[in-house]
Amino acid sequence: MTHSSMQGFVMNSLLVIALLPLALLGPGMAFVSIGGGASTHVSITGTALLQKVQETCRAVAEKNGYEFNPTGSSPEELVQACLGPTAKGEVSGAKFHSALQEIYTQNGLVDRDFVNSAPHHFNSEAFLEGRSLITQGMVTIKINIHNENFQAARTTLGRVLHTLQDFYSHSNWVELGYTKPYSNLINPGLPLDNLADVNTPTCSDCASGTCPNQLLPNILKDKKLTSGYMGVFSSFKPKGKCSHGGAADLTSKINPRGGISKDERRQDNLAFYNAAVKAATDASLELLQDLRLAVGDEDFLRMMGIARSSVLCFVIDTTGSMSDDIEEARSVVYQIIDKYKGTQDEPSEYILVPFNDPEFGPMIRTTHADKMKEEISKLKASGGDDAPEMCLSGLQLALTGAPSSSDIYVFTDATAKTLSSKTLSKLSLVAPSQRCRSSLLHHLADAVVPSELLPLTTTKT
Repeated sequence: MTHSSMQGFVMNSLLVIALLPLALLGPGMAFVSIGGGASTHVSITGTALLQKVQETCRAVAEKNGYEFNPTGSSPEELVQACLGPTAKGEVSGAKFHSALQEIYTQNGLVDRDFVNSAPHHFNSEAFLEGRSLITQGMVTIKINIHNENFQAARTTLGRVLHTLQDFYSHSNWVELGYTKPYSNLINPGLPLDNLADVNTPTCSDCASGTCPNQLLPNILKDKKLTSGYMGVFSSFKPKGKCSHGGAADLTSKINPRGGISKDERRQDNLAFYNAAVKAATDASLELLQDLRLAVGDEDFLRMMGIARSSVLCFVIDTTGSMSDDIEEARSVVYQIIDKYKGTQDEPSEYILVPFNDPEFGPMIRTTHADKMKEEISKLKASGGDDAPEMCLSGLQLALTGAPSSSDIYVFTDATAKTLSSKTLSKLSLVAPSQRCRSSLLHHLADAVVPSELLPLTTTKT
């Protein structure tokens, strides 16, 4: 993004510049990329998101006593610097990248899904209705974050940001001389003042469609807020009202002709365009800050896909006595895997450790959920004639292979044979440093579904 009015936001970090091209994958009908150095909804959204993420990461780092100092410009390096050197689990920039793309995509889809909806674009003086979309959307986002439904939160956030940004492109806010965001748009408790009513003419005629400012002098003097009327399927607009403008707007051919939209960067509207881009970016930052303060830094970053993923371990008894329970164990494991698959908390790796008597292992590792299911489908129950099994030896092997912040589920129907002082000594050395959580499903016939599992924390200090 090379636009001079945006340099203060983009150039304050090389990291933002490096990550912003990730955004440039979807077109938008407003703030369209026409003209040298033009901005789009996606670039404005990307600039605001990346700046707010860095501010949040810096605050988290300061609170936890480390420096936020990315070693490079990749998503992985930003995430690593954000989470710090001692955070739990594995680091990946993929979820951060994916979160950005989800928000960008939903932002762009507003033009497709709501092309003829005035409130979604603040067209046709639909200020109250547009503000309601924003404030109700913010409530929905906060509820979804509270419920850890981060994907739904991102979907709504992308759409709300589009509507908010359109206010500055489609209204006369910047023509009235305002340079700061209109905070009342994100605060339902504040009024929207000085709106032009439907019977108040707002624009003069502009036959060329490229007039620098066609707002009537009394509108500017009285600081009346208006926006252009947009007609995709109809040319009707109230008498004397401004149009949105552009080839797709049928109302722009009706007197007063022309339009006040600042979607495109042209020589005749350069100053207003620059002001609209800056105001839209500042407003996006203000909304994101409101969201951050409401949900807290940790959940704001989780919504953005910045969190370390745990490793999921399964330690499974394969002795003959499990012949009646092995299918139940498989079913519960599949439910656990499916519960997290495709979510913010999807594990970064899966580990399987089968145990029998006297053998245990080998340890099987994979980063793919379906591959783990395939390995578990191969397990057969056989051997182990006496009751006590090699459970703790299998658990010890899992602990030595699992990184910190792992969840370990143990499936068995018998007591542990290896409950010796030597084994306990080894486990006491491994478990505290690994800081894992373990759930023991001892009697599989009575096993509960994953949502009801209550992991036993084995962390020691």
